[in-house]
Amino acid sequence: MNIKSLIVLLFVFVSAFPLMAGGKKKGLERGMLEKMESVPCGASQKGFTGLGTLWASAGITKTTSNEKLCPQYLLRTDEMDYEIRPKDVKHGSILPVGQEGEFKIKKNQMYLSFPEAQDRKARAYRVVGMNPNLPDTDKETPARLDNGH
Repeated sequence: MNIKSLIVLLFVFVSAFPLMAGGKKKGLERGMLEKMESVPCGASQKGFTGLGTLWASAGITKTTSNEKLCPQYLLRTDEMDYEIRPKDVKHGSILPVGQEGEFKIKKNQMYLSFPEAQDRKARAYRVVGMNPNLPDTDKETPARLDNGH
């Protein structure tokens, strides 16, 4: 009779374990997309720079360069602020600023998706900056205006 109660207790514990372990789904973290800005991320050049030494007598060394701008987003979590850029700039999509997204960092890349969006596809982003999200200590100590009187 003691063995039966031990087996029943073990069965109850094993069946309850998946319910306790279901806190986080697939190891995803959540963060709020705060802002987007365009930042310089390189230059695109046109012209004949490679042929300049070959055709030096003809003077074919004309180049024109335009500065390329890429979108950079600020993703804020409880612990960290991430500055991210799309990995594929040509086929990147505009992200919904002000919405909460789910992300996972894997092999130096951030995979970000928005559950409320129409396509819930996770896209790859490069993390270009990380800052700890520290609470403001100035709000806790109010400034005195009465000069101690």
